[in-house]
Amino acid sequence: MIIELANADTRKIQAALTTTRHRMGGAATGKVLTLVIVTSEAAQYDAVRASTQAAREHPSRILGVIPRAAAEETRLDAEVRLGETGPGETVLLRLYGEAAEHADSVVLPLLVPDTPVVIWWPGTPPERPSGDPLGAMAQRRVTDVASGADPLGTLRWLAEAYSPGDTDLAWTRITPWRSLLASVLDRPPDTDITAAEVEAEPDNPSAELLGGWLAARLSVPCEVGSAYGPGITAVRLFTKSGPIAVTRPDGRLATLSRPDQPDRQVALHRRPTAELIAEELRHLDPDQAYQEAVTRYAKGERGPDRMTF
Repeated sequence: MIIELANADTRKIQAALTTTRHRMGGAATGKVLTLVIVTSEAAQYDAVRASTQAAREHPSRILGVIPRAAAEETRLDAEVRLGETGPGETVLLRLYGEAAEHADSVVLPLLVPDTPVVIWWPGTPPERPSGDPLGAMAQRRVTDVASGADPLGTLRWLAEAYSPGDTDLAWTRITPWRSLLASVLDRPPDTDITAAEVEAEPDNPSAELLGGWLAARLSVPCEVGSAYGPGITAVRLFTKSGPIAVTRPDGRLATLSRPDQPDRQVALHRRPTAELIAEELRHLDPDQAYQEAVTRYAKGERGPDRMTF
């Protein structure tokens, strides 16, 4: 069911949510969090679709905040959706004029009481997410530097502005890589690593974070170089007995090579955004590993075609 509210206020939106729940026989409780998406009109469809798919695992109230023309007369238009794509509730908020400058005042009354708040910027994030009025009310703040025109530049200033609770989907994308590499290193004598190397398509923020994570966890030099892609194509860990390599030239299937052992095929596909958001909603505490990786990235040295940690 969809209810469109023109020139609305938060009381009308709350009333529409309550009325629609009663009509559909849904419970007022059962939502585990509020997910706030700050996005543009052009990007809202994909962002909301990914969030509603993630809400099948984490029933949520999804609030899509869409700032519109600042020069127009101040008003709030809303679109309330229940039962369209899964459990939970979705409200699209289109803010015009001064309302766009005070989005936190609009969002605050619509948060699900006594539940965590997660905010996601699918596009360009604020310079300091934790200092943003909307970001300040969230336990977790999710950005996606890969969606912008300057992914590495954006990642650097986010790294410098890091606060506990910040994360980025560039980090979430490498969870399968980190899991695979951690399992490989859990078997001696391969733990005697002397250096590491990551190859990826140019300006790939996930590769930079993976390099920072390896450098921080292994306490060895790590270099990130360019390849044709897609995404991350190879990771090599150099040991005294020979290199351990994970190569993935097609973005789907990887080959694990170890000294004196037969090669092994490992599924390592590139995941859709809905899976990434669902993963981030599983843990709402600060991510210490991300902090270490992004801090290393901020301190890394960039050459013409290579990053050194």
